[in-house]
Amino acid sequence: MLTGILVSSAATAGDLALQPVIGEPLTGLSAAQVARFQIGKVLYSMPIPIEDGLGPILNKSNCGSCHSNPVGGWGAISVVRFGMEKKGVFSLYPGEVQSLAQSLANSSFCAEIVPADATVVKTRLTNSSMAFGLVEAIPDSQLAAHADEFDIDGDGVSGRVHWVMPLEAPPGSPLRAGRFGWKAQVATVLTFSSDASRNEMGFTNRFSPVENPPNGDFARLTVCDDVADPEDTLDAQGFGFVDKVTDFQRFLAAPPQTPRSGMTGEALFNQIGCVKCHSGQFTTSSDVALEDSIRSKVIRPYSDFLLHDVGLLADGISDGNASEAEMRTPTLWGLRRRDPMLHDGSAAGGSFTPRVTLAIAKHGPFGEGAASAAAFNALSGIDKTRVIKFLDSLGRAEFDFDADNIIDILDFFALRTCLAQGTTNPDDDCAIADIDQNGVVNAIDVDMFVAAWDGEVLDCNDNGVADLRDIALGTSQDSNEDGVPDECVACRADLNGDALVNGIDLSIVLANWGGSGAGDTDQSGVVNGIDLATILAAWGACR
Repeated sequence: MLTGILVSSAATAGDLALQPVIGEPLTGLSAAQVARFQIGKVLYSMPIPIEDGLGPILNKSNCGSCHSNPVGGWGAISVVRFGMEKKGVFSLYPGEVQSLAQSLANSSFCAEIVPADATVVKTRLTNSSMAFGLVEAIPDSQLAAHADEFDIDGDGVSGRVHWVMPLEAPPGSPLRAGRFGWKAQVATVLTFSSDASRNEMGFTNRFSPVENPPNGDFARLTVCDDVADPEDTLDAQGFGFVDKVTDFQRFLAAPPQTPRSGMTGEALFNQIGCVKCHSGQFTTSSDVALEDSIRSKVIRPYSDFLLHDVGLLADGISDGNASEAEMRTPTLWGLRRRDPMLHDGSAAGGSFTPRVTLAIAKHGPFGEGAASAAAFNALSGIDKTRVIKFLDSLGRAEFDFDADNIIDILDFFALRTCLAQGTTNPDDDCAIADIDQNGVVNAIDVDMFVAAWDGEVLDCNDNGVADLRDIALGTSQDSNEDGVPDECVACRADLNGDALVNGIDLSIVLANWGGSGAGDTDQSGVVNGIDLATILAAWGACR
């Protein structure tokens, strides 16, 4: 971004700020916290070498292979869980120490198999709560207040807290309310990191120091594993891999919701009972030990983080105090980015509408979500569309009209259309651009668009105002709709400064084709066909 450019000469929208795009860090982090976030993000997707302790049995060599959409978020990769079932009761396969099957190994001798006589073999999709630090900071008391274990109110929904002990908790510590994992079996981000490090990558650490033996065979483990445990060594400051990837996950921002409120679809979502499990709002703890960006924040994850009987949607696997029929309510923020959906990945492919419609349908019959699924099915076509449009707002970046997760010239065209339209409401397509939700797309929203723009903000006419703002508000014209004021086009193409656009300028473009720098008329970072077209369109005297 060029310095010295005024984004706006108009009033700002008070304290209103753009929502972070999904996968970005929390706003308001200190420089040191941002550095910790970035260090953890790099390690999150960096493969662990075998010589440093990867394996001997594992599913992936790095966290980001599974949590990839975005990095730190949901994924499309599933893992296999297996065991035995007798009269509806799950048990580990004889000799096994866990239900998770590791699909990879450092050698064929170390490789696990899923026994042919295992009577329960299920897949679970990689999940993520996103904004892990905010979720962790929800007080246990708030989660417990949502619980109704014995369905006292008779509404058919009876969620309950899965009380668990964090791996890092000192002896004698109280149990915590679980909130991470498909069975709410994890209460803290550090436990999540530690458990996944050992179980998914075979990388032991101070909280999970014992390696998983292949198919429970400890004798084979002694041959397979020659790196001393725990394999996660601490740096000079006393921090290891699990601490650093925990920083990254804790400092992830909540996915955006656009528009932020007021959609008819959300009112219908609440009306048909989805909100009974997918609760709309929590406030994080006011504990002074928490970071400013996490403490006392209102968040809308659309989950109660409780265990519910999901009927035929269940996977038949127990975990701690979570039964075979129970699953934790997944968060819905960021939903529009998820493909597949559901814990078994069975709602997959195609566009968002059929995918999420199938996911809703699979909540019934017999489970606690059956009544809501039936109520959704009974809605009119228009109201179903409204609910789906609301769900599609969860994870949508502000101004992302074409839903490609990039704020570019196509979104700018849509913004200009909304400026011309005038008034809008949360159900209107132009609500994506009404960031202050005052019912009109105006200059304040244009300023916010310039701040959200994913390219370089330019001021080619040197008037101290961003070109995009000049064009959007009519100060400058843009007849060829390339995001550059007409008064800049000709001289911008004069690459050698001789007041002519001719063969010399053309040769500069061709000589630098595919590179950057000279010839990059639109400052996109690459010399390409757009720059060639700019030269040809401006051919002649520089006007």
